[in-house]
Amino acid sequence: MSTSPIPCGRPLSRRDLLITTVQSACGVGLIGFGLGLYAQHATALPAWALRPPGAQPEDDFNGICLRCGLCVRACPFEMLHLARLGQPITTGTPYFIAREAGCEMCPEIPCVTACPSNALNHDLTDIRSADMGLAVLIDPQHCLAVRGEACQVCVDSCPISGDAISLAPASWVTSEQAQAIPIPVIHPERCTGCGKCEETCVLDQAAIKILPRALCAKAGL
Repeated sequence: MSTSPIPCGRPLSRRDLLITTVQSACGVGLIGFGLGLYAQHATALPAWALRPPGAQPEDDFNGICLRCGLCVRACPFEMLHLARLGQPITTGTPYFIAREAGCEMCPEIPCVTACPSNALNHDLTDIRSADMGLAVLIDPQHCLAVRGEACQVCVDSCPISGDAISLAPASWVTSEQAQAIPIPVIHPERCTGCGKCEETCVLDQAAIKILPRALCAKAGL
């Protein structure tokens, strides 16, 4: 069937009217199909995915983000990704996975500067004030330090070590040691959720993980 334009000034025949109606219906149908797919994948952020620094609250973020990818391009460490269709994250929005590569906490915060819509809040000018999530010892008995072995990798890798995470004596003393074992202690009010502690944990399954603060609040963490 021909889909050539109908000449202006000529009355529409029944055939022309049918063609125009079908074309319009197909266009609306494709738009509806696209919106349906988008809505299907505009789900809540999973626990393993974190937003870039300065991200607005999740519901607001999904409405403001233009899906332009400029923040991803601006990241000098290439640790940001754009969600693809089929992932449990709103398609086209930026995220990172702490276990793969945490935020390097650039002082210039180039991802925020690159954002044209304020989905990454331009009021964030000090990276130490970022709030990407919260470090949590998911299973303390899994942590090498808690098990009595000398390990402080998470503390050493923290960009603001001593403020967000520090070592403190454990409440027990082993028979082989005269001093208490230092274990990592997280200070929630200072943690930015950058994920460097989770990224560098030496265990196959990290004992420390970054979780969205909303999830931590629901879990009472």
